Amino acid sequence: MRKIGLIINPIAGMGGSVGLKGTDGHTFKKAIKMGARPITPDRIRSFLSNIKTKGKIHLLVAPGNMGANFVKETGINFEIIGDINQETTAEDTKKIAKMMKQQNIELLIFCGGDGTARDIHDAIGLSIPVVAIPSGVKMFSSVFAINPRAAAEIVNKFIKETIELQENEVLDINEESFREGILDSRLYGYLNVPKVINLLQAGKDSSKIGRSIEENKHEIAQHVIENLEADTLYLLGPGTTVKAITDQLKLIKSLLGVDALYNDKIIGIDLNEHGILELLDKHKKAKIIVSPIGGQGFIFGRGNKQITPKILKKIGKKNVKIVSTEEKIKGLRCLMVDTGDIKTDEMLKGLAKVIIGYKEELIIEIEC
Repeated sequence: MRKIGLIINPIAGMGGSVGLKGTDGHTFKKAIKMGARPITPDRIRSFLSNIKTKGKIHLLVAPGNMGANFVKETGINFEIIGDINQETTAEDTKKIAKMMKQQNIELLIFCGGDGTARDIHDAIGLSIPVVAIPSGVKMFSSVFAINPRAAAEIVNKFIKETIELQENEVLDINEESFREGILDSRLYGYLNVPKVINLLQAGKDSSKIGRSIEENKHEIAQHVIENLEADTLYLLGPGTTVKAITDQLKLIKSLLGVDALYNDKIIGIDLNEHGILELLDKHKKAKIIVSPIGGQGFIFGRGNKQITPKILKKIGKKNVKIVSTEEKIKGLRCLMVDTGDIKTDEMLKGLAKVIIGYKEELIIEIEC
């Protein structure tokens, strides 16, 4: 039996659908008031249901909704370790992780976002390899698996065979700045992860500023603007490539939020799921314009969780427009989606056109 730890951040990702861009500190209370629902239960159930090596695992789990509540009916041998506060905090994560280290676990699985990764780093550093199940809002750190199913596959491989480890980045993202439309990130440290090609996400690349890239964005924006349809709602995702469209129209757009454009006017700024659904009820025709995250290739599921599966199902894949500079797209093997709903991910899979310049398009595969 392989001794493995499991820690779940029960509030990770709750700020996404309501547009809060994270749940660090006490922001999750605001998210709850705004109608946010926990997303980690679905993420962890998806992960556990794809574990094929259950008979070879002895899990050490955190109590309650930080672990034990989700493994009781899985058939996996487990024991509960430590105690937690009724309202869980980062200190609970660190405390339980340190206790698991003292129990000589071989692997620590955690479910959360960038904040949880920083807590795990503080507790164990590079001493124990980790598998990170993505469940946050941003998840720019490169320690995360591309989705819960990929995380389960990494665990299965770890149990069955000897896997090389690699040190991947944990990023420190300033959530207050992020909410103000500023991406303020720095390298926080590293965690050891099993090296499994195509199952781990890359770290986020910053958009490189240079004349040629800015010209490329201008060309993309010009192409999009010339093809905007009248009486159609356009939901504009985050990022500088999409913002170049509104800049050219001399309109204000949030850099890291989702905004709404209709007949060359901005009619919604930094919208959450509720605000987007209200607009969709009012407009018969709607499209989404998004750009992949540099280095990672995610078009949905990282940094734009306001665009939920419910919204994507309403709009449909044919009404999703993808824009990307050549510099960003050339380093990507494929585009990725991780919406939290497998049916929505499957709907989005397949070949897609990416606008990479003025009247220039590239065909690329979308995977999940």
